[in-house]
Amino acid sequence: MNFRLFLVAAAMLPASLAFAQAPAGAPKPNRTPPVSKATQNCLSCHESITAGIVGQWKRSRHYQLGVGCMECHRASKGDRDGFEHNGAFISILVTPKDCSQCHAKETREFQASHHSEAAKILGSLDNVLAEVVEGNMERTSPSAVSGCWQCHGSEIKVLDNGKLDPTTWPNTGMGRLNPDGSKGSCSACHMRHNFSRAQARMPENCGRCHMGPDHPQIEVYNESKHGIAFAANRGRYEPLMDKKKWMPGEDFEQGPTCSTCHMSAASDMPLTHDVGARISWTLRPPVSEHIDAAAKAAGKSVKPWEARRDDMKKVCGSCHGAGWIEGWYTQFDNSVGLYNDKFGRPATRLYQMLRSSDLITKDVDFDEKIEFTYYQLWHHEGRRARHGAAMMGPDYTQWHGNYEVAHRFYAEFVPELREILHAAKASGDAARSAAATKVEQELEQVLNSPQHRWYIGKLTPEEREARKKASEEFRKRYAQ
Repeated sequence: MNFRLFLVAAAMLPASLAFAQAPAGAPKPNRTPPVSKATQNCLSCHESITAGIVGQWKRSRHYQLGVGCMECHRASKGDRDGFEHNGAFISILVTPKDCSQCHAKETREFQASHHSEAAKILGSLDNVLAEVVEGNMERTSPSAVSGCWQCHGSEIKVLDNGKLDPTTWPNTGMGRLNPDGSKGSCSACHMRHNFSRAQARMPENCGRCHMGPDHPQIEVYNESKHGIAFAANRGRYEPLMDKKKWMPGEDFEQGPTCSTCHMSAASDMPLTHDVGARISWTLRPPVSEHIDAAAKAAGKSVKPWEARRDDMKKVCGSCHGAGWIEGWYTQFDNSVGLYNDKFGRPATRLYQMLRSSDLITKDVDFDEKIEFTYYQLWHHEGRRARHGAAMMGPDYTQWHGNYEVAHRFYAEFVPELREILHAAKASGDAARSAAATKVEQELEQVLNSPQHRWYIGKLTPEEREARKKASEEFRKRYAQ
């Protein structure tokens, strides 16, 4: 229902209708908001049995507009997850489709975003770890249910009575698969039941999922100048963060949060709920590619990565000059290129050759050491290096990132690979020996390339002299 229509209808309610009262400290509406009789019926019980939920709602914008329990939880008779409850037909789930009745633009943008696709992890190596390696194969794995799915989302299953299967609910994962066909959960960011803009804009809100060894965005942000500037000005900014627009350069002058760069309005660009709309690289896979590459390869027409980058530059331009922005993107692109070319592509190529030639098992994941090694290289260290560069976290780019990638590659991946090749060549199996020789030739080509030949003692005289000269200049500079 359109908000204006709802307010007109609410204004026509009988004068005898009792009104919900806001507690002290709640936002002060111009008048006490009317709520529907159906919502009043809910409040008659829930004000005592779930007082916290009602208290959250009374501090919400929904409350100010008279949007109550039944306006969100009412179900239709054909809904799979609907059931009778104290004379009403309701659903526990409130999905993006439900929210779209009033928030159509936001829902369209969210449904088109990478966030809404987060449940694709259900078919990935990450979930193999949670369901098989760490988990319980005899039933739904608690490791996945209480871990991966709480951020990425799961398929919500409905029992025969319309209630929700406890192995899949509660869940507010960003890419949750809902019974009505919609994807995601608005309350993943706008937490129930006050659905605050300010809360959604806090960096900790994003850090609930974007953290840890494989995607440490909140840790990188906290060590970055952006994070430090926000922390220093937090008390000044927090009262402003509930504003609908909250635009950098206008509502605040430094200390952007995650949502500032990825979602907020800037200059001639509107606010968006598509968090990937301004991202030009994807930093998730073993080898980074531009964000539109997979869609283009599938024949889909999508917003080009160059246009996405131009939009992000508009946000950057709220605080930084054009030369600074171009210089930063040059450094970022070079960091991604270094990881891709020196480690990501060679390690991936060699690993895929092992699997395709049956030198390691290809139908079972993580049953051999090198599979863990390769996974750690790109999924943990490789991501940290790239995210550190993307968000100006130098320690994550270097010591938690590139150094760890190099150590994993030279000290673990290459020795383990050589051990597998040696065993195959010594097996007496002609086919395995031939396959090993082919992989070995590829490995030697990699190690003899300019970026790796130092490792096998093949620096050229010119390279040795350049390293010596750099070392002497360093000592001379800092000896004084």
